[in-house]
Amino acid sequence: MEQVPGWALDEPERRLTRRFRLKNFVEAMAFVNAVAELAEAEGHHPDIFISWNRVRLDLTTHAIKGLSENDFVMAAHINELPGAQPPEAAVK
Repeated sequence: MEQVPGWALDEPERRLTRRFRLKNFVEAMAFVNAVAELAEAEGHHPDIFISWNRVRLDLTTHAIKGLSENDFVMAAHINELPGAQPPEAAVK
């Protein structure tokens, strides 16, 4: 978990989750589109929830009904995207 700052472990749901706050709807959509492009390239797709300037991403590996190394790798890659503000600025 220390390698994916800003992400939280949701044990009952067996997923990683992180909330992002962007400047406005346009920036939120640009961020989501960047996540979608990365997800396609990696072949690992998060569940995405959008509400105006807020985005929540959930990562899990459906095939095993839990977390795999790929979820943590994807979280680390998402953290590098423009718009993924520092974890201390993340929405709780």
